[in-house]
Amino acid sequence: MASGNMAAGIPIGSGTGQSALTDAMRLRAILAGSAGNLIEWYDFYVYAFTALYFSSEFFPKSDPLVQVMATSGIFAVGFLMRPIGGWFFGRYADRRGRQQAMVLSVLMMGAGALLIAVLPTYATLGAAAPALLLAGRMLQGFSTGGQYGTAATYLSEVAGARRRGFWSSFQYVTLIGGQLAATLVILILQQIFGDAGMRVWGWRIAFLIGAVAAGTILLLRDHMHETASEQNRSASEAGSLAELFRHSTRPFLIVAALTAGGSLMFYSFTTYMQKFLVLTVGMTKETATLLMTGVLIVFMVQQPLMGLLSDRIGRRTNMILFAALGVLCTIPLFSALAVTRSPAAAFVLIAAGLTICSFYTSVSGLFKAELFPIHVRALGVGLAYGIANAIFGGTAENVALAFKSGGMEHGFYWYVTALCLVSLGAALMLPDTRRNNPLDLERT
Repeated sequence: MASGNMAAGIPIGSGTGQSALTDAMRLRAILAGSAGNLIEWYDFYVYAFTALYFSSEFFPKSDPLVQVMATSGIFAVGFLMRPIGGWFFGRYADRRGRQQAMVLSVLMMGAGALLIAVLPTYATLGAAAPALLLAGRMLQGFSTGGQYGTAATYLSEVAGARRRGFWSSFQYVTLIGGQLAATLVILILQQIFGDAGMRVWGWRIAFLIGAVAAGTILLLRDHMHETASEQNRSASEAGSLAELFRHSTRPFLIVAALTAGGSLMFYSFTTYMQKFLVLTVGMTKETATLLMTGVLIVFMVQQPLMGLLSDRIGRRTNMILFAALGVLCTIPLFSALAVTRSPAAAFVLIAAGLTICSFYTSVSGLFKAELFPIHVRALGVGLAYGIANAIFGGTAENVALAFKSGGMEHGFYWYVTALCLVSLGAALMLPDTRRNNPLDLERT
């Protein structure tokens, strides 16, 4: 795939000299980029985890299941903004630099969180309240679409060759960390305010925390070393859709196919799982939150371990293992979860599903970055991810709830399995990048 750089007439060379970075500088750069990612994903996920509390405030005339479906629908609409964000920020990062794109996306995410935190309810504004809630989610979805591709590109380029899988895995360490932080904040607020207080205004505090945290990205930006050179950024082909599809159509389709199964499985076992435990298994909201907190800690710790594994066995093997195990195990895991009444058993089953998913998540950004030339890398990663994630990841909750409301909950298990099968076909087409990695050829 490195040939894409030469075919386009773009000189190879990535930025301010990755090879000149000391280990300490590289570590600070990765931590700074990862911290922005954590803040971004905290803000994004706090919506999913507070939806059970504020859904009645914005859709008061519906039954509880319809209320949850309505807020999940707005959650899904946020995903539909991701392809637009992936295109905008991908082009921005390829032409203006990874650092500027990451900072801007985090600040925009904070603005969306602040809007939702202070938003009046249906009782005050009527139909304008859910409309403004939708606007806040659209802003957040736009921001997230840009953050993913830019962060994936940045961490892959700054990581260095020796342990690229390990360092790049911190994109999902912090993504899960953001999700975990959101879960922990909700858990603490539940203990302080109780169910009634959470419904009235406790959920707003969670959004306000995220808005304030987003501003801290300005303190970290000086540690983010730019990884795309001025020569690459100033080229007329940089960040161009025409250039992307002229040389990288096949990688784009492979990334989209793998993202479809990976995102669907990830959201099924994380954001939707909390609702599944309440609505299907019959657990209390507090028990479901506590259980998911524990599972997410295990899942987060798995990321660098799976990243290290990919440095040994290759990203292609990681993807094949994820997709094949997803095909074989999704239906048995969900079926067992649906009938269990033991939190301990549920913990084991969810952890098993997320272990399978971690083969994908640990190197999700890296294998994508390895497929695209530097001058369209952020665009290729962000746009392919944004489209597939919007169609399959963002709709996971609504599809699952639609199957449930139609009395065919098992249909959702088959749906996830089918997408994992699509991902398996794409994984088999991946190149083995353990030798002649395009990211290594770009080092200056």
